[in-house]
Amino acid sequence: MANSQLKLVADWERQKEQKLAQDFQIAQNYAQENKQKLSGLENYRLDYLRQAQVKAKQGIGSLTFNQHQQFIGKLDKACELQMQQVAQSALVADQRKSQWLQQQKKRKAVDLLIEKQNIAQQQREAKQEQIMLDELTLQKFIRNKA
Repeated sequence: MANSQLKLVADWERQKEQKLAQDFQIAQNYAQENKQKLSGLENYRLDYLRQAQVKAKQGIGSLTFNQHQQFIGKLDKACELQMQQVAQSALVADQRKSQWLQQQKKRKAVDLLIEKQNIAQQQREAKQEQIMLDELTLQKFIRNKA
């Protein structure tokens, strides 16, 4: 009875571990996507700066120059916000990993307990079998002597 209950607990812990592993994978993918978005934004910002410098060398009006500067400021702000998003998503991924590893420890502990119980049961059965064999041997010896 206790062993079957432990198996139910082990199954439940295994399912919980799988769910947390999936959650970790999702969080990790989200963090990676945010890093890629940041990289794309930074690359776009650099390309835009280069283009603005080329246009500035060719001579542009102050209104156009101001528009470029404002857009570069917006790109800087977008990069800053995306960096915050990267940091936040990395933190969440780390938390999910920690939860998953904790659950993995719980599942392994339950598995170890089940294994110990199985070994103890096998030892009890082996001992009982040995007692029966000893008794049979003793009865055979007594019959042969009589």
